[in-house]
Amino acid sequence: MDFKERLHRATERGQQAKDAKAREEAAKALSDEECRRLHSSYRSRLTEYIEKCLHQLADNFPGFNVKTIVDDKGWGTAIRRDDLSIKAGKRDNLFSRLVMTISPYSEFHVLDLLAKGAIRNKENFSRNHYQLLKDADLDSFEQMIEQWTLDYAEQYAADSA
Repeated sequence: MDFKERLHRATERGQQAKDAKAREEAAKALSDEECRRLHSSYRSRLTEYIEKCLHQLADNFPGFNVKTIVDDKGWGTAIRRDDLSIKAGKRDNLFSRLVMTISPYSEFHVLDLLAKGAIRNKENFSRNHYQLLKDADLDSFEQMIEQWTLDYAEQYAADSA
């Protein structure tokens, strides 16, 4: 076999490998409808987990009200507490809150977890975590939800004394 024939065969093998990779990527890519279904499934599981964690946080600090969130910004849970502070005869209303949501489905095919919070009128808690739907690891999202809940509880306990 001469060099020209070996070069031609090497080129064919390279083209076949390229075609095989393209077919594999096309099979791996999710259709828009599959992405919507997957997002809905993940959102459902994670919003239940958010609600569970924030209910436990509210139970740990009496006075928090729990509210389920379903709107155009996402699905999740919010806890809120209003306190009254009187210093030197001056009345001050203090609010604390934590909101965790899963963002609605978007054309970017991502699963997005958002958290925002305030402690005693200070917006001091803002977090965001996202992964592509096709690569989403729900266990890592659940760990993130737990960690953020613990972080907020620690900050709230330290700042509300």
